[in-house]
Amino acid sequence: MRTLCASTLIGEAFVIGLAGLVAMNLSGYSTATVWTVCGVAMAVCVLLCAMITRPGGVAVGWLLQVGLVASGFVVSMMFFLGAAFAGLWWAAVHYGRKIDEFKAKHAASAA
Repeated sequence: MRTLCASTLIGEAFVIGLAGLVAMNLSGYSTATVWTVCGVAMAVCVLLCAMITRPGGVAVGWLLQVGLVASGFVVSMMFFLGAAFAGLWWAAVHYGRKIDEFKAKHAASAA
């Protein structure tokens, strides 16, 4: 699960950075505000890669997905991209858990 979720989060960090460039030019917010919000969100993405297997890691990931979709109120294309990444996040969590269960089952039978 960790690899799939981390890949999704790193992709999100790049998209957030690019959305920050768009928001800087198209929104009425100051450059400092845009980059503070984007910088914090990007940092959360990267830090969450290391904490995804800890308790609450997946829940924080879901909160990040909600924030990404909500950023569509600033840059309208983020409604679509946020929904796409939320779908990728669901798939990473869902199939990642199945892969982890499969690996554990086969490791137990091999031992």
